[in-house]
Amino acid sequence: MNREELSKSAAAHRDTVFRVALGYVKNIHDADDVAQNVFMKLYRHEKGFVSSESEKAWLIRVTINESKDLLRSSWKKNRDDLDESLVVPFFEKGDDFELYDYVVSLKPKYRTVIYLHYYEGYSTKEISSILKMPQSTVTTQLSRARKQLKESIENQSRDEENEFLWHYCAERERAKV
Repeated sequence: MNREELSKSAAAHRDTVFRVALGYVKNIHDADDVAQNVFMKLYRHEKGFVSSESEKAWLIRVTINESKDLLRSSWKKNRDDLDESLVVPFFEKGDDFELYDYVVSLKPKYRTVIYLHYYEGYSTKEISSILKMPQSTVTTQLSRARKQLKESIENQSRDEENEFLWHYCAERERAKV
């Protein structure tokens, strides 16, 4: 691959690579490192791709592997992150932004299938090919992720409702005094 082809690929896929990496490593700087490594591997990749979609699938697979490698590294295990609040959500739409906390609380395997399905628009068959797992596993992971998201959102709603009732009752008590 030459530099011009790399530039085109990077322009077309850098957001996807960064967001997938961020979904795993939960740190902007580490996600940047992973993305840089992924594009270096693409530059060194000698085989061509049949289409832009096959290239994108390859990039996602390599991004996941690089992210897992980083998380397993002794360097990562023996350091402390400075500020978790610097993690930028990979959601951009208003309503989706509210889902960010719920989605990042999922295990990486669930986070990945949710991202690939809902934000990259891949079918379960395509995801199974990218992640090299049976389609039934992808379907199960999507189902479990949806269930966990639903439960988290319902629990949050109940907590907010209980907090409202507690404040309401406390105000009524203060009004009596």
